[in-house]
Parts: sequence; structure tokens; C-alpha cells
Amino acid sequence: MENLLLAWKNFKSQKSNKKDVQIWQRNLVENLFELNVTLKSKTYRHSGYHAFKISDPKPRDIHKASVSDRVLHHAIYQKMYFFLDSKFISDSYSCRINKGTHKAIDRFRHFAGKVSKNNTKTCWVLKCDIRKFFANIDHQILKNILKKHIEDQDTLLLLSNVIDSFCSNPIGLSYGVNSISDMADMQKVGLPLGNLTSQLLVNVYMNEFDQFMKHKLKTKYYVRYADDFAIFSENKEYLEETLRYIEVFLRDELKLNLHPDKVFIKTYASGVDFLGWVNFPNHKVLRTTTKRRMFRNIAKTKNEASLESYKGMLNHGNGYNLQKRLIKMSEK
Repeated sequence: MENLLLAWKNFKSQKSNKKDVQIWQRNLVENLFELNVTLKSKTYRHSGYHAFKISDPKPRDIHKASVSDRVLHHAIYQKMYFFLDSKFISDSYSCRINKGTHKAIDRFRHFAGKVSKNNTKTCWVLKCDIRKFFANIDHQILKNILKKHIEDQDTLLLLSNVIDSFCSNPIGLSYGVNSISDMADMQKVGLPLGNLTSQLLVNVYMNEFDQFMKHKLKTKYYVRYADDFAIFSENKEYLEETLRYIEVFLRDELKLNLHPDKVFIKTYASGVDFLGWVNFPNHKVLRTTTKRRMFRNIAKTKNEASLESYKGMLNHGNGYNLQKRLIKMSEK
């Protein structure tokens, strides 16, 4: 109960104005007690999801679980984060404490500086993106990976319950299913973007790839944020060969594929787009599409909080002139 109470506190901290959260809170003690009883008796079953779309900036399908399930997600996360996080490499930056996009970009630029010998040599960058990342996480592969790290069967059963509560191919269309028996044998794939547990589980999944990169291919200069990753070398042919190994490992071991339009090898000096910023040896500038979206949002809403958020983001790059334009636009 102590962990569930803490999970509730952390969950509701920024959601107390939501109607479903307020309704659940009216019977808080009873709801927490019921959740605790079902967990202890191993009768807990994850319920369905409410689906909706957002633009972030591209259209995304979000699936929101019930309040009870989301409280449980927090409880799982609190108990398992540090244990699982200790298995990850240091150069994985997504959804980790004291990591994040800005530190990932800093590491990207640090590696580029190392390989280019402080911008005196040509540095080649292999930049990759995984196609439909969350939607293609294979449930059985994920559960097999978790078994390598977790011995407790009750924990594995609970995690399986959460993992199997959602799949991207519920009627099997992507697998060409023709009958009910075919559907029963169909391998489930996909994790919901809306779950806190999904952020941790995709890192568990991609840790297999990280370990392959570091310990099998012995890749020295490698950085990953979620499904975006980059490798640095002074040798273009080495990156071309490495790309072939990457494609095979992702396909055969994790059933993932690289996005054909988002894989490239280019020089650092020509500008490399990574996590919304185009990086050059002596500066970095905001990606054009991000810039346009920023101006469009400010022109539409003139929201003070959004303005301050954008100004803070621009402080991380060469954005002084953009800040002046934003301020001027917000004053009109």
C-alpha cells in the first residue's frame, strides 16, 4: 500500500484537474485497497485504452489507460526503474533521470569533436531512425529479454499483463490473418505511447541493440535517444559496413527496421540533424520544420508559458535572433 500511495501521489501531481482522476479520487482509499487486493491475489487484469490523436509535431496515436492502471504503472516504475536502468549503457539518453535531449545533443557534439580532432579532420556521421518504433516492439521478444534480468515469476507475470494489454495489430491485418485460429497464434506487437511503463520497457528492448553496438561491434562513438541514434568515424567505409550489421541485427533479433528515408551518412561539417537541431562544428541551429511550427504556434496562441518554453529551448543553440523575432511576434 505504501508504494501504491506514493504512486498515486506522483501520478496525480499534474493531473488533479482531469475529470477521470477527480472521480477516482472520490473513493481513493477503496480504489487503492481494491488495486492492492487484486495484485496480492494475482487476479489483477489490465483494462482497455481510450485512443486519441495528437500532433507532436507529426500525428501520433495515443492510448490512455484507466486511472487504476496508470497508478499501477507508476508503482511498477518506482520499484523497477533503478534496477533496470543500471543495466543500460551510459550513452542511452531517452526517458532516464539526469539524461534527456540536451545532454544527448551535447554528447553528439562531444563525439563529433573527438573524431574530427577538434574540427581539423573530416568526421563522418551515420544517423539512423527506426521505423514505427513503438508500434513494432515484439511482445515475446521483450518478455524473453525481461526474463534475463528478472527471476521473480510474479513480477514477470505482472509485466506480461501490462505488455499484453495492448497491441498494434488487434485484428491481425498486418499479418494477413484469415481465421480465428490464425489470430490466436499471431504474435502481438506494439506498446502504447501513453504508458509510463512503455518508456522503461522500450529502453529494456533497445538495450539489446546498445549492448550489441558496444560489445559486439565495439563501436566507440555511439549515442542513442529512443529510436534515433548516431555513430561517428573518420572512415566512411567503416560506417557503411557497420550499417549492414545494424540492419541485420535489428531485423533478426528485434524484428525492427530502419526508416528508409531517415538513414544517411554525411560529414559533420555539412550539418547533421539530430533531435531537432542541425549540428555544425562551431554552432547548431534549429531544424527548419521546428522553427516554422514554433512561429505558427506563437502566432496562433500568444501564450506566455509557450513563449518562455521556446525561449528556453533556443538558449541551447544559436537562437538569439529567433528569440527576438518570437518576442516581437508575441507583442503584436
